[in-house]
Amino acid sequence: MDRRNFLGLSAAAIAAGAGAWSYGSSLRAAEDVTGRQRLAMPPLLDTRQTGRLSLTALPGATSFLGGPPLHTAGYNSGFMGPTIVMQNGALDARLENRLSEPVTSHWHGLLVPGHHDGGPHTPTEPGKVWADVMHLNQRPTTAWYHSHTHGSTARQVYAGLAGVIHYTDGRDDQRGLPSTYGVDDLTLVIQDRRFDAAGRMAYSPDTTDILNGFHGERMLINGQFNAVAVVPRGMVRLRLLNGSNARVYTLHMSDRRPLHVIGSDGGFLTRPSETSYLRIAPGERYEVLVDFASGPPPILMSAAGLSAKILEFATDDSLAPRIVRLPTDLGAEPFTMPDENMPTRRLSLTVGGSSNFEVRNSDSGAVQSGHAAHGAHVVAPAKTQMIGAGPNGELGVAMNDFGINGRAYDARRIDFQVKLGTYERWLVTGGGAGVAHPFHVHGVHFRIVSTGGLTPAPEEGGWKDTALISGQLEIIVRFDHPAPKEAPYMFHCHILEHEDSGMMGQFMVA
Repeated sequence: MDRRNFLGLSAAAIAAGAGAWSYGSSLRAAEDVTGRQRLAMPPLLDTRQTGRLSLTALPGATSFLGGPPLHTAGYNSGFMGPTIVMQNGALDARLENRLSEPVTSHWHGLLVPGHHDGGPHTPTEPGKVWADVMHLNQRPTTAWYHSHTHGSTARQVYAGLAGVIHYTDGRDDQRGLPSTYGVDDLTLVIQDRRFDAAGRMAYSPDTTDILNGFHGERMLINGQFNAVAVVPRGMVRLRLLNGSNARVYTLHMSDRRPLHVIGSDGGFLTRPSETSYLRIAPGERYEVLVDFASGPPPILMSAAGLSAKILEFATDDSLAPRIVRLPTDLGAEPFTMPDENMPTRRLSLTVGGSSNFEVRNSDSGAVQSGHAAHGAHVVAPAKTQMIGAGPNGELGVAMNDFGINGRAYDARRIDFQVKLGTYERWLVTGGGAGVAHPFHVHGVHFRIVSTGGLTPAPEEGGWKDTALISGQLEIIVRFDHPAPKEAPYMFHCHILEHEDSGMMGQFMVA
């Protein structure tokens, strides 16, 4: 499919699914406070009472910046998806696809078996439905979901196929945390988008965009441009998701008031960690508390290069603050390092070259090589495409020239297998194009031991599923769920253009 188009949709399909969720009357009450459009939260889809989740991938026609509507997509709406509330227990999940191309729903941050993970091996074809009962059991966290169709992930996520998950145990009041959705508990999906002169959101990656990842010049928060977040004069919880294709943000408040980090990808920290600057890479999530009790409301900024405005805040004295002090204990269990003799696996994110995956046991030095596997549900490997190549085949960037340990992703190849219920030490290096790579592993959480040879920052001290590689990343990974050869777990760069171009591998857990 042409990468310069969002989605191949008929006019009738667009009309049937047109529009993102309506912000409408919910904004009017805030206009007296801000004089501008209030930031709206995605619709809330709470599964706790019913034990059921129903998502439909829909086409949409969405206008941004006052420009003409253009093709977008979303879950249960024409752009993006609802905030889903989940808890431990059985969840009867259903995904219907009303688009004209295959989609998935990868549950990024959920610890589920491979056949529930929503990776590229389990696509939902147009007009079809995926349905199964997922048995959930993990720590409370902020996760997210997005399409993960190989070769189309970047385009589909950019078009809107993404949403947030609040995974809860119902004990936030005991922790002393803000929890009123949209009032003192804000979900913030941060995305940069590129627009043409007519105000249309554009996705047409060239050679530079493939090498560096696709970057935009405008910031959207929850799919909205230049909106204002209205908060009470008290402690406010910000659930931050970097939903951008490639951009890394270093977040800070304009007046340098502290960000109190309370959780990362895999759940709560043991206690809040205060910082002035918070780096967040594509796919990462952080929960932070910010005290708005005094002073003029600050602006959330990013300090990457020249400081850029991310989101303005306004305080509303009619909103009574529910939480006015910082909690001291978040209840997370301290991590105990497992046996030092665990296997060590070395991975290198590369552009070009060739090598083999291998795992070395620290005590024996034994080597286990990757092997091919043939499942019933494999996806054909992406064809080599030259981005920016001339008419006579001059040098360009090969779409499958990105890889891990020198090999581009091949859905027919299982790169390695690990044993269920064990730990491994992974040493991951990032190379190629001079870009820092966010590294994501499906179906697991890990702990960072070191990054670039340094001890991780306190806010990186919890359970993670995505981490930015600075030099060498050392992590301890635990494998608690099976992933068979027909539905393996992925590990990949979360710059989505790199992932689609082959910087991804897959492994079994058995």
